[in-house]
Amino acid sequence: MPIHIAAKAFFEGLASVPGGWAVFKIVSSLGLIYLLKWYFNGAVNTSERNMHSKVVIMTGGTSGIGAEVAKQLAQRGAQLVLLTQHPLSDPFLVDYIMDLRTQANNELITAEHVDLANLHSIRKFATKWVDNAPPRRLDMIILCADVRMPPGGGVGGKLGRTKDGLERSWGVNYLANWHLLSILSPAIRVQPPDRDVRVIVGTCSSYMGGVLPQFEPETSKGPKANRPTKKSEEKPAATPGSAYATSKLALMTFAIAFEKRLQEYARPDKQPMNARVILVDPGFTRTPGMRRFLSFGSLWGLALYLFMWPVWWLILKSADQGAQTFLYAAMEAQYGRGKGGVFLKECREMKILKGEVQDEEAQKILWEGTEKLMVGLEKESALKRAREKAEKGETEDDGKGKKLAGEGNGTAGVQQRKK
Repeated sequence: MPIHIAAKAFFEGLASVPGGWAVFKIVSSLGLIYLLKWYFNGAVNTSERNMHSKVVIMTGGTSGIGAEVAKQLAQRGAQLVLLTQHPLSDPFLVDYIMDLRTQANNELITAEHVDLANLHSIRKFATKWVDNAPPRRLDMIILCADVRMPPGGGVGGKLGRTKDGLERSWGVNYLANWHLLSILSPAIRVQPPDRDVRVIVGTCSSYMGGVLPQFEPETSKGPKANRPTKKSEEKPAATPGSAYATSKLALMTFAIAFEKRLQEYARPDKQPMNARVILVDPGFTRTPGMRRFLSFGSLWGLALYLFMWPVWWLILKSADQGAQTFLYAAMEAQYGRGKGGVFLKECREMKILKGEVQDEEAQKILWEGTEKLMVGLEKESALKRAREKAEKGETEDDGKGKKLAGEGNGTAGVQQRKK
């Protein structure tokens, strides 16, 4: 029957079949949607690797793309250490870890409390990890954490600042990763020469719109464009979009410089360096961060997002599809030896289109400026903690003093009445 109808339509035209044109339009539309969805879904990772016994530190592993990467690696037997801003006693985190262990049939999944918006929190974890004898095993660091302020949210708003007073995109997307890798670098360099060590850094194609910041001498708040000003003078020097692009450009520039420094390191055992840095662009994905960005961080924007959800479903990847290039970077054999500093997108190598990323002079200026910036920030943070501790101690002493004074007066009064 279908063959007869098809033959009739072919020889006599669609008009000879009842409803032929309507069926043709529906089938054509569905076929077009399928092709568009297949195109926007991107490439699928086909590489496999035995991840049993591999120790992996991850940021952003509790939501979005990072959660899918964590799930896939856990299912392959990796030992995961998830760095999360949630307190370790948070019921959400406890349930998440337990569910992930059950789904992956893997008990080697733990979490550490590390707030990427707080440089002191990063230092506490990283120094604890490094200060260990013998050195801890470390096979991979995957940096999936990412923050992007919604349009119209303002760079200088209260929610747009880290605990160190930095613009949030700059602080979390760039400085937090710089701080973490800088402190963990001894733990990376000390790994045995036969171990395949990979540092996978998540980025975004928006880096092409970024401009590397100009550091001011003796600055304590970061690049000139991102320094907070007095309230009376507060005029954001950049839009959330440009701030995000700058943070990604700086992160990529640092990552390539970090790769070069690793390769220049002379191991005591005279063996070649076995650590590689890999840049990954997962593409545009339906993550909580993307939803917040597209909804402008507002209720009416969320309503518009829901109304347009069929469009977002079509052109944006799912979290699982966005994780594919991260998995490819983690498991593809050719990146385990002799090949680092590559930029991957859709499970294949891509050319970096921004010259500053591979410019050695730009890398040097950024690195030295960030080092000075970090010294200033950590000094300020230490002084702030010392003041808070002193104030807390004075309050406690005052309270005890008042309590003792009260007890003394009461005792004196009793003794006087006895006399």
